[in-house]
Amino acid sequence: MARLKTIDWQNDCVKLIDQTLLPNEIRYIDIVNAESMYEAIQVLRVRGAPAIGVAAAFGLYLGVRDFDGGAVGSFLDFVDDRVAYLASSRPTAINLFWALDRMKKFTHDQAESCTDIGIGTLKKRILDEAIRIFEEDKRMCRAIGEHGFELIKDKECILTHCNAGGLATSELGTALAPIYVGQERGVKFRVFADETRPLLQGARITALELSEAGIPVTVICDNMAASVMASGQIKACIVGADRIAANGDTANKIGTYGAAISAAYHKIPFYVAAPSSTFDLKIKSGADIPIEMRGREEVALLGGVKKSVPDKAEVFNPSFDVTPAELIAAIITEKGVIYPPYTENIVKII
Repeated sequence: MARLKTIDWQNDCVKLIDQTLLPNEIRYIDIVNAESMYEAIQVLRVRGAPAIGVAAAFGLYLGVRDFDGGAVGSFLDFVDDRVAYLASSRPTAINLFWALDRMKKFTHDQAESCTDIGIGTLKKRILDEAIRIFEEDKRMCRAIGEHGFELIKDKECILTHCNAGGLATSELGTALAPIYVGQERGVKFRVFADETRPLLQGARITALELSEAGIPVTVICDNMAASVMASGQIKACIVGADRIAANGDTANKIGTYGAAISAAYHKIPFYVAAPSSTFDLKIKSGADIPIEMRGREEVALLGGVKKSVPDKAEVFNPSFDVTPAELIAAIITEKGVIYPPYTENIVKII
């Protein structure tokens, strides 16, 4: 049994699994500059909110590593430019902006607190900070797994949507972390994975990493979820998140909202697992979360090759939807489990 590792820092570059090739090929690619990291984030070679944050942090270092403009002030301006560039790669996942804002603030703080600091030292400290974010993400996944396991340890069959496992983070994942912790403790879970149209992250990625880890997984079409819930097999649903508003409304991969509605009807607990960095307390509700719109070809071409929509028909392709807080039984974070009322309890814990 093995867990696939989506991101690593080796030999002065970022190693990524190219997730656009899964499950047909497991290929690691080298990311050596900010431009290749931008492209990897934008086209989903790396995906999942926590993994995007880690990737962006390393991407900033790669973007400034070769700066040779002389003065520290010019270097800080260049850092700010690279941060803005990488932040424009995708609009919804708040971890992207959280990581880049942290890296930017860290760099400026270092320059202000050490007035005689050199650019070479600043570059090294930027890399060190990116590695800290990477290591923190691993610990975050473990903590989410431990907290979440207590909620599902007696629920032997779980449904999940999209991919919020190890391939969406630095290690165990968020939504799948409680399942991996259970496996370590001898609890045998079964998982139903929604295929997650149009890019099939559930079928291609969740099913791959679970089966590689030796956890029984069954892939279902998205429109089968309600029927499977009605059959009585599903005991809990767990999904990840790309942004959580101050009131608990949660943006996640398109189709999550429908799964949450079905779970509520069938009285199945619906859990969201996400790190504290996914919360955007400046946003009051899900109505204010920006939703990424993606290209026509993702829907109109099966596997990017075979036409499935007539040329004259329009395509609507939002990448995310928002699940209202009232449909969420609990939000699992590395700091603990948050229960309703979310507006009050998110502030207490996060």
